[in-house]
Amino acid sequence: MATLCRDLGDLDAAEDAAQEAAAAALTRWLDDGIPDRPGAWITTVARRKAVDRIRRERTGREKTELLARLEEPLREATGSATDDQLGLFFGCCHPALNMEAQAALTLRSLGGLTTAEIARGFLVTESTMAQRIVRAKRKIAAAAIPFRVPEETELFDRLGVVHHVLYLVFNEGTYPTSGPETTRVDLADEAIRLSELLATLMVDDAESLALHALFLLIHARRDARIDANEDPVLLRDQDRSRWDPDLIRRGQAQLDRALRLDRPGPFQVEAAIQSLHDDATTPADTDWAQIALLYGRLRQFRPTPIVALNQAVAVGEHEGPAAALSMLDDPSLSEPLTTYPHFHSTRAEMLRRLDRRAEAAEAYRAALATIEHPADRRLLQRRLEEVSPEPP
Repeated sequence: MATLCRDLGDLDAAEDAAQEAAAAALTRWLDDGIPDRPGAWITTVARRKAVDRIRRERTGREKTELLARLEEPLREATGSATDDQLGLFFGCCHPALNMEAQAALTLRSLGGLTTAEIARGFLVTESTMAQRIVRAKRKIAAAAIPFRVPEETELFDRLGVVHHVLYLVFNEGTYPTSGPETTRVDLADEAIRLSELLATLMVDDAESLALHALFLLIHARRDARIDANEDPVLLRDQDRSRWDPDLIRRGQAQLDRALRLDRPGPFQVEAAIQSLHDDATTPADTDWAQIALLYGRLRQFRPTPIVALNQAVAVGEHEGPAAALSMLDDPSLSEPLTTYPHFHSTRAEMLRRLDRRAEAAEAYRAALATIEHPADRRLLQRRLEEVSPEPP
């Protein structure tokens, strides 16, 4: 797909040629056996299919130029193939497209997910997602957006968009914003695979390595995050024997590689925080003092209320709930997060620990008024019942 996109500059034409070649492989390989280099076989056949279609459907100068590119010998160097994949990454994540279109095209073209699978992940109908993908492809064609790695002067600005798209996909898979499912492992797995591909292609970029590390370190806890009723389990209540030690080791090794490059960035800080969580064999072993300091460092990269909220949680664990409440009740934090449910649930938890039950109940009700996910609502409702007075 990446090689065809490079040569054709057309996602639809590349998909059609790749699908025709895959169909031919399913038939031919039953009779002839699988070739020594199946990827090269499919790419060669796909290029021939594209040539045939161009000869039938196109005319003039564009046809001549396309045929000249497609009839060149296939490139053999591994580096060229990886450059093509990286070029497809940047084409799908071009800033001319909105974030939803970038995420959908990345999953469709690089991840191989069907339109129906992508639609389920983002909780829209298949027809709605199909329209988004079609519009994005048309915009790419109309603006002649190239499927190539940008020049060095804009590379790292554009790389940030790629990181953000993968971050969006992973978060939607790990913490779905709505719908009945408490987690979407397929989306999270695909984000991890794509982040690994990006880290492999951008071996000297610390933030690409750290993004992959971050996903692995969070995903290591996936089996403990959900109970038998498909309800979320808070980190401190998780059965840590169910955490995946292999994913933790891989994530920490990738983080070490990123840190050795000595080019600090926010994903490295986030991955370091998750690594500290994964290192703790019990909740009491968690190094909350270091985590609070790291969130302070993260705020230097991302001075957002959400990061400040997470720092308040760490401060509450380290210094006590009163210290956290002093941060949470600061208008610079509370006012931007009025409609954010996790602000209210965090504040409720700190009030509960201080045995200020009536105020905690009020905060839990505020969280329930702003959250939609049914599993999260069940958890909050149980917390509300715990702090509510017993009926007479």
